[in-house]
Amino acid sequence: MNTALSIRNLCKTYSGGLEALRGVDLDVQEGDFYALLGPNGAGKSTLIGILTNLVRPTAGEIHVFGVDARAHPERARTLMGVVPQEFNFNVFEKTLEILVFQAGLYGIPRNVALPRAQELLERLGLGDQMNQIARHLSGGMKRRLMVARALVNAPRLLILDEPTAGVDIELRRGLWEILTDLNQKGTTIILTTHYLEEAEHLCRNLAIIDHGRILEQGPIQDLVRRLEMQTFILDLAAPATLEEPPAGFQVRPIDPSRLEIDVPGGLTLNQVFAALEACGVQVVSLRNKSNRLEELFVHLVGRGRQ
Repeated sequence: MNTALSIRNLCKTYSGGLEALRGVDLDVQEGDFYALLGPNGAGKSTLIGILTNLVRPTAGEIHVFGVDARAHPERARTLMGVVPQEFNFNVFEKTLEILVFQAGLYGIPRNVALPRAQELLERLGLGDQMNQIARHLSGGMKRRLMVARALVNAPRLLILDEPTAGVDIELRRGLWEILTDLNQKGTTIILTTHYLEEAEHLCRNLAIIDHGRILEQGPIQDLVRRLEMQTFILDLAAPATLEEPPAGFQVRPIDPSRLEIDVPGGLTLNQVFAALEACGVQVVSLRNKSNRLEELFVHLVGRGRQ
């Protein structure tokens, strides 16, 4: 598999000695859906700013599909599309013209840009809004317009910076479907988000960054399997009282029909059910107390700050 993005020893020091990035190494493979996670101030925005040529790094190498992005920033930029956090289009223009104008920034002639923009708006559910002034669009439509604009130059790499921040659940899930479809059709996607369930739902690989350093990176499923402990909420078939908790588990009653149980890493749910049944407790359903990726995130960031 080819590498879409390769970063080596990327550093950024601001005036006053503030180190935003400290030797970041990162690889994103072509066709991947990749999450970049970190707390506020971790360095995510600085990293995206460098990738989009808005911030100049102090040191390091960046290659986008083999193109040296520091030596040839304009060429690298044509391979990328970016959806920033904030709406930054002219709200007094029509949606179609916003896309055509964006295409012109990449040197795409109008006779090519126009049908491409129309196709993108149709694809993203904005076909009926082509001639609508952008400020009259709903918040969800504006989000989709941002995605359409980022795709107008047919990028091979799409970077999304908190694309669902502050939007409702319905819109968020609609954007999930759009992004999943784009990825399945070959677009490599990098996503930053504070909604960790979003990252676990959409992405296959991730990097967690804090204080300008990558704490961990790799396949999400491999990383969450390394959790030392997971906590589950169990719904019981009938009210029960555990006089003697099963060996190897920490069990806490929530109410007579629900239990909270800590399961050490390496044990299976079948072992949990068998131990409870031996105590006369029958489970009808269960769920993680918190998102598995959230548990991993808290564990790694907390460990990195000790």
